[in-house]
Amino acid sequence: MVHSRSLGNKGQINMVTVQLRQIDVPPGQRVLLHDISWQEFENILEELGEHRVARLAYSQGSLEIRMPLPEHEVDKEIIGDMVKYC
Repeated sequence: MVHSRSLGNKGQINMVTVQLRQIDVPPGQRVLLHDISWQEFENILEELGEHRVARLAYSQGSLEIRMPLPEHEVDKEIIGDMVKYC
């Protein structure tokens, strides 16, 4: 679950809650979220699980969610196999 804050029409802050399953990041694209606490980041990692395709990076309250291109996944598999058998 991701919470987002934005300014409304009259300058007040509105908060929106979004389920992670509602966010669709196309391959090769990214989503950048700000004002994410470390605890929220850990909750997101737990919700996505260990076998996620998305790549996540967290730094000083900013969270980047990036989806790799399919050809990068093939390269990752080949390199992983090479390391495994060497």
